[in-house]
Formats: sequence, structure tokens, C-alpha cells
Amino acid sequence: MTVLARPHRSTPSTARSLDRRPAPPLATALRLAADDALWRPALDFDPERRYYRRLLADEHHEAWLLSWLPGQGTDWHDHGGSAGAFVVVQGSLVERTARHGVVRGLRRVHRPGGGDEFGAQYVHRVTNEGPDPAVSLHVYAPRLTTQRDYVADDGILRLLRTRAAGADW
Repeated sequence: MTVLARPHRSTPSTARSLDRRPAPPLATALRLAADDALWRPALDFDPERRYYRRLLADEHHEAWLLSWLPGQGTDWHDHGGSAGAFVVVQGSLVERTARHGVVRGLRRVHRPGGGDEFGAQYVHRVTNEGPDPAVSLHVYAPRLTTQRDYVADDGILRLLRTRAAGADW
């Protein structure tokens, strides 16, 4: 049997929908990080807890600015089915990951200009283990609606709670 491939003819509506395809989260985070006039006026530090502020949201993405004083960090968490990315713009952050509910020994240090992109099932913990304040930009697609927090018992993650956008942050 012979199969002939025919070139795809894009119609005006197809071409428009391809042009409207959202940028990947990492590309969006890098673009936002490069525009410090967008995020620097929103920057603040809170000595009691990690500071965060939503910078923008549209139908495809949601972007957050986070600041981290030395010693501040997150619990183990996922992003409720959203994929995402983050870029460090100041200081450094340490990330640890888990896979299939098991904490991995991997310890990654992210420095300014460096970041990471992750899928919808990603579980991690991020902390500022350095001596200087850190700042990062986070982009999620689709927008965050829930986040699950975990506790590690002997390297095995156990669900602690589920938090909802609009109610818990």
C-alpha cells in the first residue's frame, strides 16, 4: 500500500489559531524576567514568610513574583495539575524534587538567569539556603486552581492538605 502525504492547507481560521498558541511557561518567565520595569515595582520582602504577588493572568498563563529571605522556602508541593516554570532573577534558590511520591536525592541550585520548566505532575521543594535575598518569577499554565502540600516521612511523601486559589492564597 502506498500512502501519499498531502500538504496541509491552512485556512485563515487555522492560521489564526496557530498564531495564538501560547508561549511555553519557561519562555514566558524569561520574557517577564527580562522586563524588570514590570516586576521590580511589585517587589517586597517579608521577614515573617515568603512574599508573593501575582503579576498577571490571562487565559493561558498566570505569573507570580516571589521573594525569599535567607532560610525561607516552600513545603513539598505540586501545582494541582498545572505545568510551569520559574526563573531566578536575584540570589540563588535550592530545589529538591520527588518522583512517584519518593523524595529524590537530587539538589539543584538555581542562580540568576537560570530556571526550570516542569510538567503537571511535578513535586518539589524550593528554599533560599544562601546568605542573600532571592527573587524569582513563576509562570503556570493553565492558571493555578489548587496546590497540594506534602510532608516527607523517611523519604516518602504523604499528602498534608489541598489548598484552593481564592481561598488559601
